Amino acid sequence: MSEGAATDGEAKGDTGPAAAGMTADGSAEAPAAVPGAGMVADSDGAGGAQSRTADIMPGPGGVMTDEVGVVTGELTLRTEYADGKVTLRVQYKDADEWYAVTGGSVPLADPAGLDAVHAVAVALLHRPEG
Repeated sequence: MSEGAATDGEAKGDTGPAAAGMTADGSAEAPAAVPGAGMVADSDGAGGAQSRTADIMPGPGGVMTDEVGVVTGELTLRTEYADGKVTLRVQYKDADEWYAVTGGSVPLADPAGLDAVHAVAVALLHRPEG
């Protein structure tokens, strides 16, 4: 698209941006208002607390926790991100108490990695066939 074509579009009442976020000299344009931009599921903001949960059935050895030792049976795993750190917690399915998974806390610089960490934790702990 030529520069003239973008100008012609604006002259005909086109209110959309004429450039894809860049100006001719390479500097960034002013940000456009985009509905929903910056929203993060299960969070209180892009850098705030976030969590993911999944029901799991651990193998015969269960899951070791800091508070009560080994827990077995149907569990819910919660992977939490807050203050640059991921923490894994488990609870007996539909119970109120959550227990920290022993060794289940690690720094995470980018909260965008929460889904990947949660998927790995589920893959490691969910062993319905033993």
